[in-house]
Amino acid sequence: MQKTFTCIICPIGCEITVTATGDTIEKIEGNECKRGIQYVTDEFLNPKRILTTTVKIEGASLPVASVRSDKALPKDKIFDCMEVLKKTKVKAPVKMGQVVVENILDTGVNIIITRC
Repeated sequence: MQKTFTCIICPIGCEITVTATGDTIEKIEGNECKRGIQYVTDEFLNPKRILTTTVKIEGASLPVASVRSDKALPKDKIFDCMEVLKKTKVKAPVKMGQVVVENILDTGVNIIITRC
């Protein structure tokens, strides 16, 4: 199997092709630097993303507060995390950096307030 990625680590934006059998990477081609190899390896084997969204807030002038994950979450957990956050409510006042959900879904990732 071959899969092509556009590397986002630097401005070059290399088109990097991974050749693999199952979860075993056999060859990586197209990178202009070593950082591209690490990027596509991580992206192929365990893609992660920062989650940004909002949660309901009670007792404030705005009905929601913006939040994000404090580090990248496994991509396959994003929708499950969104289900948790859809049910989450915080009480005003809140402050930037405040943890809203600690260790969401046992990922080791916290959801924090980014703006209030």
